[in-house]
Amino acid sequence: MRVVLQRVKEAKVSVEGRVVGAIGTGYLLLLGAEQEDTEETADRMMDKICRLRIFQDESGKTNRSLADVGGEILVVSQFTLYADCKKGNRPSFIKAGAPDRAKALYEYAVERCRLHADKVEQGVFGADMEVELVNDGPFTLMLDSRELLGDRSV
Repeated sequence: MRVVLQRVKEAKVSVEGRVVGAIGTGYLLLLGAEQEDTEETADRMMDKICRLRIFQDESGKTNRSLADVGGEILVVSQFTLYADCKKGNRPSFIKAGAPDRAKALYEYAVERCRLHADKVEQGVFGADMEVELVNDGPFTLMLDSRELLGDRSV
């Protein structure tokens, strides 16, 4: 599982000109799943992400968590996080999870986020979406379950 986390002051996602999800201060998560990912992978990734201390405290240090600031979460599916650009000029997406499996893991990850934040919004899996955000910092992290969690058996 790969996630691009952006700390935001606000973010929204639209489909066909209609806002389907919007948040204030918190996280915009762009999430991609691969075939080997499991619900346990999603549990561990979302729990880790939601416990990260990346919001500033009174001293200006990144020492506060999402819960500490009452942050919100917007999760948007993005299979292109598994693009392979090694050969040629057209990315291959063979490493991305099959749509049915990836959708199930995406929905599961969204539900896992609900354990950590009072407001969790989401995009529409597989739709052509427009994402708008005000990045706070900017503060952006790229997280990969293979690196973050190590063992692929999870």
